[in-house]
Formats: sequence, C-alpha cells, structure tokens
Amino acid sequence: MQGLLKRAVESPRAAVWLAYDAAQAPSILTVGGGRPADPQACRLPAIYPEWLGDRALLAEHPARFCYVVGEMARGIATPRMVIEAVRAGCLGFYGSAGLPLAEIKAGVKEIQAALGPDQVAWGANLIHSPQEPGQEAAIVDLFLAQGVRRVSASAFMRLTADVVRYTALGLERGSDGTIRRRNHLFAKVSRAEVAVPFMSPAPEKMLRELVAAGKISELQADLAAKVPVAAEITAESDSGGHTDNRPASVLFSSLSAARARVCALHGYDESTIRIGLAGGIATPSAVAAAFQMGAAYVLTGSINQSAVESGLSEAGRKLLAKAGPADVAMAPAADMFEQGVDVQVLKRGTLFAMRGRKLHGFYRSGASYETLPAPDRKWIDDVLGEPFEVAWRETQSYIRRVNPAEAKKAESDGNKRLALVARRYLFQGAQWAREGDPLRTADYQIWCGPAMGAFNEWVAGTALEPVEARTVRQIALNLLEGAARVSRAGQLRSAGIAVPPQLFSYTPRLFE
Repeated sequence: MQGLLKRAVESPRAAVWLAYDAAQAPSILTVGGGRPADPQACRLPAIYPEWLGDRALLAEHPARFCYVVGEMARGIATPRMVIEAVRAGCLGFYGSAGLPLAEIKAGVKEIQAALGPDQVAWGANLIHSPQEPGQEAAIVDLFLAQGVRRVSASAFMRLTADVVRYTALGLERGSDGTIRRRNHLFAKVSRAEVAVPFMSPAPEKMLRELVAAGKISELQADLAAKVPVAAEITAESDSGGHTDNRPASVLFSSLSAARARVCALHGYDESTIRIGLAGGIATPSAVAAAFQMGAAYVLTGSINQSAVESGLSEAGRKLLAKAGPADVAMAPAADMFEQGVDVQVLKRGTLFAMRGRKLHGFYRSGASYETLPAPDRKWIDDVLGEPFEVAWRETQSYIRRVNPAEAKKAESDGNKRLALVARRYLFQGAQWAREGDPLRTADYQIWCGPAMGAFNEWVAGTALEPVEARTVRQIALNLLEGAARVSRAGQLRSAGIAVPPQLFSYTPRLFE
C-alpha cells in the first residue's frame, strides 16, 4: 500500500494524491472489469487541500483554506482560538454572543493586536437577542467602531434593521462600477424561508427607515437595494446549540434551490451568493462530501470545543472527548425558552437536558412555583441549588436592567417568574461548564452535535485522541488533509478505477 500513497510537500502548500504503480500493486487498482488499470488513466491532476471549496471565497476573505472555525457563543470560541485559526490558514469567528460589551471589545482588540491589519480573515458573532432590546444595536455599533469587517449572524428568524445597517454601511461603488463590500455578513440559517431574506436585497421599507433615521446614506440605501444582504450563507444542519436537526444533504439542496430562485428573481448571478455547510463536519469524509455537494466552505463547531484554545473548562473538554454519536440531547434554549426553541447539548455525564425539559414542562403547564405540589417545588430548589425566592431576587435584579417591561410583567405573573428563573438556570449551565465548577458538573450545558462523537471515533488510538493534543490547527489540517485524500480516491473511482475502501480513510497525525 505504501507504493500507492504519495505525498509531496511544496512549501507553503501540501499536495496530496494517490498514484497508480503497476509494478508494486497491479491487483489493487483495477478498472471495472477487474483488469489492471491503464497507468495513463491514473494520471489525473493532483488535489490540494487549498483547492477544496470556492476559490472566490478566498479572494474575498484572504485565507489559505475554505475552512471556517465557527463562533461558539459565550466566549467558547476565544480570541486565542480565532488567532490560531487564522494563523493556520483558516477563517475564524470570535464567539462574542452573550458576552458583555466590554469583554467583546477586549476580545476584538486582542485579536487585532495579535494578527495585525494585514490578516483580515476573521470576524465576530452577532446573535439575535429578542429578550434584550437594544443589545443587537449596541453590538453592531461596537463592531463598526472597532473595525470588525466580518460578522456571523446566528439564530435570526428574520432580518433586523441592525443587520441591514451593518451591511449597508460597508457598501461602496468601485471605479469599475461594481458594488464592493467592506462589511461582510455570514448568515447562519437552517431553513430556506429564513435564508431567502438574507439572499435578497434589503427591504425597501427598512432602508427608507434607516435613511430617515440618519443611520445610512441615500447612496448606501441605493446600493443595498441592488445586492444580497449576505453574500455568504452558512447552512447549519444537525449541529450543537440552536439547530433544526436537518440532514446536511437535504438542507444544502434546499438552500441551493432557494438561491437559484432568488437570483433569477433579482437578476444576479448565482456565484454572487456562496453557501457553506456546517453541522456534522467532523471527519475527512464529511468535509469531502460537503465540498463534493458544492459547498463553498465548511464550518466546524462542536469539535473545536474540545481544543486547547476553547473557552470551555478542562472538565468540560474531557466530557466532550468521551462522547459518542448518540450522546446528545435536545434541551430548552435559555434565550428563547418561552418560544419553545431547543438547543442540542451533550447528554453523557450531565443531567442538564433532562432537567431543562422538566422545567419547560412546568412552564408549559401554566404553573407558577407557588402552585406546584411540594415535591416539585423541592425538586426545583434542589436543581437551582438555592430556594426559588433567592433565585427570583437575583433574576429580578438582572431583568430590571435589561428588560424592565418583562420584569414588571413577571412581578404579577407567577408563570412568567418561573420562566425567567428557568432561563437563569439554563444560562448558568453554560457558565458552569466554562468555569469547570466541580459542584455543578451535572448541570453543565455544553453545546454539542453528534459530529463530536464521530470525531472521537475517528481520532481514537491516534495522536489526536488526547485532549491536550487537540488544537484548532491540528484539527483543521488533519480534516483538510484527509478530505483531499478521500476526494482523490473518489476522483480515481470516477475515472473507472476500482479503488479499495482503505484508500477512503485517513489516520490523523500531528503536523509540525
């Protein structure tokens, strides 16, 4: 087999290919009828990891690979993770969602100081925050002031004025007449009806209101009416965190069809919108399959939580490293508890999902803490780790600051009080996981999709099995290297060569 696998390193890029060697292995690579393959038929162009994906993406976002280290909220995707991702040749997004403005600003400055003005393949996360009026606007203001030129928007069910404002303020017409972007939006979506508004030009009414408010100029509104709100659409399939659990192939096909309809309607070329794939990206086969479907880029999430640069505690990372593909569950989302929105989390080693669902069941029944039977009240106190009254006072103090109207409603509505206290518990679950609180391990909220288990199975018994060896660089390079090999094996098979199954696998190694 060693005669079949040939590797050449041509700094700064690595070329990976499979070559036919009739003298060494005439019986392994054969054409369909079992005859030894003609060596001439195997002289196909090499496949480079850098060539996987849409090269136009890299022209717009200067990086080496069409590979995005995705934002994981509450600082799980740390500034350090972003820095190392960019240095490895990838794009990286800071997990700024859910963090205080001062911490977001400090994180952005850390990234800028480490990378300098010439490395721009990074951005930060903007999450839809319907429970905190004004939060999205404040974060967009911060991004604009600090020169954050790439934003990944997640959990949005509709366009908001602040998203449109961010993109419109970065539009300008070049000397050749084309419309250019300075502010780039990556819209993470899990269904076509949500994707379409991001693929379309901004609504005229919203643009007029922004102009009237003095937030964008007439020229910017005119340009925004001619281009998609987002040129990059990330198809989020069965992922950790907010997810509709959609199969990747179904979702990608649905979004591709939506892109074709939108582009035909508005008269722009389909290449104007690039669709990347997230969710389930954890093995070389998954990466290769995504690119084979036509994904412009891939985005990894869950697997990076186990990396040393992650903002997750060591205790949380060790739990992730033991997960199998079935060790995940759906739990209520802290930010959209009342709406019944779920997030996918790690089940193995925690009770978080079960406890969250039980709390949501109490809320859905219309109960308040005071109307519940005594055993249920005791269960709630035990889960909270303190009497409900104490938890409510802490919750009330916070809600009065961020959403006074909601706080006022809860003061006279016991069911609303129960919901707000439950939201606080769910929110704290992520914080306990970040901090590694040994007394609250059962309550860790660790966003995780089944891809984490697939990754653990792939790296078992290899150099990447130990948690301390998992860096975003090693993870990315191994996935890309393996995907190039898998793609090459598929290329040979498509040329009529009988390729053995073992050539579709790749064992992780440590890159220097």
